Amino acid sequence: MLYTRPCMHRHGWKLWAASALSAALLELPFPLAGPMPPWRSVFAWFGLAPLLWALLHPMVSDGKRPLRRSFLLAYLCGFLWYCGNCYWVRDTMSKYGDMPPAAPTLLMMGFSAVLGLYFGLFGLGLQIVRRATGSVKIALVFAPFLWVALELAAARITSVPWDQLGYSQVDNGVINWLASSTGVYGISFVLVALNALILAGDPRGLFFRLSPKGLLWGLLLGGLVGVLLSGIRGPKPEPIPPTATAVLVQPNLNVGAEGNWPGSEWDRHIADFARLAAESCKPYIAGIPQTSAPVVVPQCPDPPTHPGLVAWPEAPAPFEETDPVFRQAIAKIAQAEQSPVVVGGLGADFSNDDRQWNFYNSAMIFDFAGRHIGRYDKIHLVPFGEYIPFEKLLFFARKLTGRVSRFTRGDEHKVFLLSDAMGQHHRYGIFICYEAVFADEVRHFSQLGAEVLVNISDDGWYGDTSAPWQHLNMARMRAIENRRWLLRDTNDGVTCVIDPYGRVRQSILRHVADALPAQFGFRDDITFYAAHGDVFAWACAILSLGAVGWSLKGRRLHKM
Repeated sequence: MLYTRPCMHRHGWKLWAASALSAALLELPFPLAGPMPPWRSVFAWFGLAPLLWALLHPMVSDGKRPLRRSFLLAYLCGFLWYCGNCYWVRDTMSKYGDMPPAAPTLLMMGFSAVLGLYFGLFGLGLQIVRRATGSVKIALVFAPFLWVALELAAARITSVPWDQLGYSQVDNGVINWLASSTGVYGISFVLVALNALILAGDPRGLFFRLSPKGLLWGLLLGGLVGVLLSGIRGPKPEPIPPTATAVLVQPNLNVGAEGNWPGSEWDRHIADFARLAAESCKPYIAGIPQTSAPVVVPQCPDPPTHPGLVAWPEAPAPFEETDPVFRQAIAKIAQAEQSPVVVGGLGADFSNDDRQWNFYNSAMIFDFAGRHIGRYDKIHLVPFGEYIPFEKLLFFARKLTGRVSRFTRGDEHKVFLLSDAMGQHHRYGIFICYEAVFADEVRHFSQLGAEVLVNISDDGWYGDTSAPWQHLNMARMRAIENRRWLLRDTNDGVTCVIDPYGRVRQSILRHVADALPAQFGFRDDITFYAAHGDVFAWACAILSLGAVGWSLKGRRLHKM
């Protein structure tokens, strides 16, 4: 070895700096406050390398308490990354959470502290394999399997799979084709594998001496490879001409308001809904708003055609399934447009067992004749927004989050066969807001026969933070995984049409009351991912558990 104990002590801070550097680099391939320029995705190809370098450096592997130190190094990276990536948690809770002044910051830090544990477990597992095998390169080979296993755990255990590493490549057609087979997990796997390859192929003996210069050369190499991979456009996706139209209403309601429309206010809002639903042809942005995407003025048919669907998003409107006035108003809009209507609102059922009403965050469906034909109830509710998890244990949370709703969780994926006035029949899969981040949930709609996906959402809570843009990119990945057109209708943006390759084909500006006459198509083919779900991620999880279990049986894990 080319180091000594005093040297280790003197230079130990560089390991912690490398951990923090990885956190900073991994912030860059995700939206920060607006739409992310595609070139920034390059940082995902080498941003994890400093953390890997720190975790497997001899100062850690051969020093005192290597497992504890590896866990803490990775945990620091995870904590800092979540604080940066999800800073909007503090902003949202501060503005809308009805909390004491310091509570939003503490909540964001607690959120980051919990989810940062996944990074910590990554460092711990990597060091366990390194210690058991005595090989840095075997540990690096193990790294992408363990990373994917922990991303799966984040989706299944804590139910917060926010901005998994693979989402950084949503604009990279060379690699995002993997998602139709492996889901976003396959992309994460490739990214971590390349980060590991940067270090495994280091000819300078990086792991046998403290060499920040060696790490710098590794980052430059990784950056070069990432630029090359990001710059290659690959085969051009087949042209997909749209065959149908829909009107996506963006009401731009104030999420901080009470959502009550007394008297004339109800009439005014319903009149606005009817007016926007009738806008069958108008200019649109041919891409993502707030970018250089051009504005297109389409040729409008004469006479105007009726849309195949009208959608109203999840929004703070007093739309209740049991309200006859609401039903009558929506029926008139459906009849006027001769189109089925999807409306976000409050669903309700009376439980004979509990002798009480259960309320749901729902998408209510009306046919073109105005008849209410069913609803979809949101399955994945937002913790501390739509319900309080472990409410009996976290009894204090109700006082801290005074505006938390008490919704009941839905329990069934539904596909709706909708007909328009022309007699066309198609199957629609509808999901609500936060559910867009759950790949294995959304794919069930395609599996059940949905020919197009509809996502209604209210991103107004996030303001002008990174969250609306992060949410958009995750919805785009759902279109890629399922090879489906996706209609995304939001309260205040980003309202858009996403094609089966994840490209935003049409959109409108945020923070305005408007409507998007959307052009889209139908598909009924089933991708491997839609049919089989997270089999790749589960395979990584099983291999990771096996590798860690085998390593823990070894005799080299002393002095933890």
